[in-house]
Amino acid sequence: MSQPQIPEQVLDTQGDYAPGRRDEDSGEGTQCSHRMLSFSDALLSIIATVMILPVTHTEISPEQHFDKSIQKLLATRIAVYLMTFLIVTVAWAAHTRLFQVVGKIDDTLALLNLACMMTITLLPYTFSLMVTFPDVPLGIFLFCVCVIAIGAVQALIVGYAFHFPHLLSPQIQCSAHRALYRKHVLRIVLRGPVLCFAAAVFSLFFFPLSYLLMATIIFLPYVSKATSWCRDRLVGHQEPPAHPLEFTFDLHKPLSKERVEAFSDGVYAIVATLLILDICEDNVPDPKDVREKFRGSLVAALGVYGPRFLAYFGSFATVGLLWFAHHSLFLHVRRATRAMGLLNTLSLAFVGGLPLAYQQTSAFAQQPHDELERVRISCAIIFFASIFQLAIWTAALLHEAETLQPSVWFGGQEHAFMFAKLALYPCASLLAFASTCFLSGLSTAIFHLMQIAVPSAFLLLRLLVRLGQAGLWGLRSLRGLASPAHPWPGPTGETDSQSLLLPAP
Repeated sequence: MSQPQIPEQVLDTQGDYAPGRRDEDSGEGTQCSHRMLSFSDALLSIIATVMILPVTHTEISPEQHFDKSIQKLLATRIAVYLMTFLIVTVAWAAHTRLFQVVGKIDDTLALLNLACMMTITLLPYTFSLMVTFPDVPLGIFLFCVCVIAIGAVQALIVGYAFHFPHLLSPQIQCSAHRALYRKHVLRIVLRGPVLCFAAAVFSLFFFPLSYLLMATIIFLPYVSKATSWCRDRLVGHQEPPAHPLEFTFDLHKPLSKERVEAFSDGVYAIVATLLILDICEDNVPDPKDVREKFRGSLVAALGVYGPRFLAYFGSFATVGLLWFAHHSLFLHVRRATRAMGLLNTLSLAFVGGLPLAYQQTSAFAQQPHDELERVRISCAIIFFASIFQLAIWTAALLHEAETLQPSVWFGGQEHAFMFAKLALYPCASLLAFASTCFLSGLSTAIFHLMQIAVPSAFLLLRLLVRLGQAGLWGLRSLRGLASPAHPWPGPTGETDSQSLLLPAP
């Protein structure tokens, strides 16, 4: 039996499917899967981000104070949101890895993928039930059922693709161990749904355990690797199988830089869109109120919403500058490691919470007695969204030769500037939070000052860094420490090599 013709396509260095010269095979009715993957990435980033809506719509009447019960309710909803956001990102990674194995699609696979996406779009609704009725297990049960359905459709995709090998990636088409591949892929695709099946069962009589099982899905790859490491230490390293897989399928293997950037951009874009949707929904005056309360003056009616518009502009600036810092970082990234991917996911989870920060700050005028608590919530969200960006940078520096461009290595020309750019929001939000502990009466003014100062600092950041470098250069020159063997940057930041911050001889 002759082997099927291998399409002129290859896998890139990150393991993602890359098209060659032939994007379509009209004879077999198949096409490249890139457009479908782009559509799926966009949809998954939207679904992950809109999970925050039930949290932002937590109703707190003007008569209510931000007491412990409200704080507990909000904290619980935020925790469940973070868990479900991370579960959706796990599903996104699994979907991306699945279509490393499935290199080409036909009409049937495209329809199966649409069925998978339709099931994923139901997750925000089930999450809304979970946070609205926390003591009723139906929301948890339906969320788990959706995850099980997603796994079932993905298993159908695997079975269909392996039944028609011309749809598989070239490496697997040529392999004599396709049955092993199919078993390996199915085992990894279905282990999350299996945990959700157990969570659905426990939700009927002990739902706290259901949350624990669902959270396990997020850390399952790490648990598996830790278990393997412990087993190797206890019983010794096992010999590899007689027929090892030439092409591995690892759900938690680092995705390509491009895929991480595309998913991240989708989250930032949706967060920015949710902000203006809140403006459109909550800040359009009622025609009857305009006629009766403001004598037909729309300008006077809009003036009441002035503080909310200021909160919107401040929140959008925060989202935009965090995206700018993320863009600047990944502009210098060569390859994203597993740790960088996890930290990026955690950062995006808190970025998705920025609409909640906007809701808190836009309520200053209506509920001034709760300003301190609302400022602290907003500062905490901004801090965690930005500190995980800085952690990505730190993780990249640990393997800088593999992950970063030489200009941002320790001592590189852009190292100090990049560090200052990524440290700006963590430092500003932490300083604002700490200031409210001593100046609680000025919490609103402190927060608005941070929203104004940070964008201004971003505009002046390069100038400030260059001035600092010039000052260090001048100080070193005065001490007579500069030498040809250890070049030092001049006031413009230019160097004779890639070294910028070198130790004294």
